[in-house]
Amino acid sequence: MKAAAAARSPWRDPVIWLAVPAIVYLLVLYALPLLWLLTKSFIGPGGFTLRPYIDFFADPFNWRVVWNTLGIALWVTLACLIVGYPAAFALARAGAALQIAMLIAIILPLSIGVVVKAFAWQIVLRRDGVVSQLLVAVGIWDEPQRLLFTEPGLVLGAANIFLPFMILPIYSVVKLIDPRLLEAGATLGAAPLYRFVKIMVPLTLPGVVSGVAFVFSMSVSMYVVPSLLIGDRFQTLSTLTGRSFLFMRNEQLGSTTAVILLAMAVGVVVGSTWLARRLGGST
Repeated sequence: MKAAAAARSPWRDPVIWLAVPAIVYLLVLYALPLLWLLTKSFIGPGGFTLRPYIDFFADPFNWRVVWNTLGIALWVTLACLIVGYPAAFALARAGAALQIAMLIAIILPLSIGVVVKAFAWQIVLRRDGVVSQLLVAVGIWDEPQRLLFTEPGLVLGAANIFLPFMILPIYSVVKLIDPRLLEAGATLGAAPLYRFVKIMVPLTLPGVVSGVAFVFSMSVSMYVVPSLLIGDRFQTLSTLTGRSFLFMRNEQLGSTTAVILLAMAVGVVVGSTWLARRLGGST
């Protein structure tokens, strides 16, 4: 019996040991710093304490920071979903040459750093930028206005940066759906809108959930983009964490905000994973 159990042990497979360097890398450069942040947020002059969290949530300004973080993340995620959902269908149903061109157009911007793209959006969102001139041309605005250092400008810039992470998960699901399903629904007398809502939307929900999880988790923790596009007057948890460590030299506050931000991101990822598996099993 012991010999059979030892034979079934995964550690006897030499392939498993190929993951050891990656595990050590993540442990040293990711897990240990997170453990230090977690410990720092609960340790005060007298030892273990919850006072940093009590003080944080007792301050109305910090609640505004939390709502700023969640609000911007929700708006960015919604903008990416509205633009990315039909784009994923167009990508999946396009011909071979057009599909390659679209994939290049979606993936190539990922090779450009976030800082470079944020600075580029500073130019686009100025009073004389492309967005302002376009809105004046279509008659939405009577005169050019500045979108830079405003919340709509931040949503536009962040949505542009994170859009590929919404399109690609939805596309990976849509390309596996047999388009003849809609034709079968049509033969049964279903209207186009009914076929889309009752057939396509449920089948694409796992991709939607994955894309929403990707974009929301990145939007809720972004630091460079809000720092460059809206400035210090609009604080989020990530910018407050950076200010706590870099300017205020308050490691406990920075650790507390970092742990709260981490809890939000992990909660979204875990919840979306559970929901995606549930939806995948039901469809």
